[in-house]
Amino acid sequence: MSESTVEQILKLATNKAEAVEIYYLSTQETPIKFENNCLKSLQTKAQQGVALRLIYQGRLGFASSTDLTRIEDLVAAAIQTAKVSDIAQFQFASSYHFNYPKLECNLPNVNELISSGEEIIEKIHNYNPDILVNIDFNIRNKNIKILTNTDVYAQRFNQLVNVNISGNLVRNEDFLQISTSDVISELPLDINKLLEKLIQKYQWAENSAKITTGNFPVFFTPTAVGKAIARLFKTVLSGQVVAQKASPLTHKVGETMFDPRFTLFEDPNIGPYACPFDDEGIPTMVKTFIETGTLKSFYWDQQWAARAGCKSTGNGFRDGLSQPTPSLVNLSISPGQASPRELISNIKEGLIVDQVLGSGQSNQLAGEFSVNLDLGYKVEKGEITGRVKNTMVAGNIFEAFQNLVDIGNFPELVGNSYYLPCIVFQNLGVATREV
Repeated sequence: MSESTVEQILKLATNKAEAVEIYYLSTQETPIKFENNCLKSLQTKAQQGVALRLIYQGRLGFASSTDLTRIEDLVAAAIQTAKVSDIAQFQFASSYHFNYPKLECNLPNVNELISSGEEIIEKIHNYNPDILVNIDFNIRNKNIKILTNTDVYAQRFNQLVNVNISGNLVRNEDFLQISTSDVISELPLDINKLLEKLIQKYQWAENSAKITTGNFPVFFTPTAVGKAIARLFKTVLSGQVVAQKASPLTHKVGETMFDPRFTLFEDPNIGPYACPFDDEGIPTMVKTFIETGTLKSFYWDQQWAARAGCKSTGNGFRDGLSQPTPSLVNLSISPGQASPRELISNIKEGLIVDQVLGSGQSNQLAGEFSVNLDLGYKVEKGEITGRVKNTMVAGNIFEAFQNLVDIGNFPELVGNSYYLPCIVFQNLGVATREV
């Protein structure tokens, strides 16, 4: 979309409404897929569009479109929604300029990734030729612009490659799927690091082990911390949930509710998903939610902050061209001192949780989690003895962090939302099912 089109939308809407905000999104993705050891698909897809919010006669209107040849219809639709919407309780961002330079990252190209895929398959088959290898590469370019008629012009670019490697191994009636992933933005693709992690997991799973139903120490890998635990904090710390008085933390600011070794914060300035401003044109910042066990703050977008009498914390983000809602960039847990190997060596009898099925069954608003293991291991006398099956782990984040054993010393990027270390809890509920 040309710059003149953005300006035309802004000018047209400003002539008809009191306040205007334009959010422009352009994405280009090239997914490269290997399935069952073979290159399966390669394609490039691109999309662009605009989300328009305006305040018309004091009310908030919204419309979005990927057809940028009909800007008059876009503005008319936003005004029409304003006529039947609530009174606007906040003002759009103002007096902010940021133009993130579009750096040409030295990312691998398509042919290089195809060669890397073939090399990965070959090396996995050197370990075990029976493993069916699936690889997903995704080259992604993203451009976001935000303009308001109150002197905001902000633009950021994001260029990266997502990598996910999974292997399927069928042994009689046993089906074992193990995966690992990475995100490349500036550093080169480290195939050996990914393969080392994947093959280590297979080696630990070569033997079968059993654990009885009961309460045991449970070691969560960073991936499992993200799936079972961090997402619960993301829910209960959301300004929207707090404003709706649905969060158990609503009136707990200043209270010490967790182990003093636990600090939870957001740092939008680091890693491949670094983000200098949110999708409402508000600058982001490092913020601490829980400091040495004490609840300090929540996170807000503009709309929910206004309803609660607070200010936005730069956490208004969008899913595509939707309206913004409170969300996070790089939710992080402060690391401890012990290595993962040291943490495992101190477990007399317990469980390692690595991969879980789906997102688990839980009462998120109560901080409860219950996850079925897709990949987990038994620990006896500080050693991993084999893979466990048909096992579930359940707990409550408020109780679990009162029974914290320790936190690992090295945070990892998990998905596109978290930087997390491994964590060991004492006496979580473990249930097994005999088959």
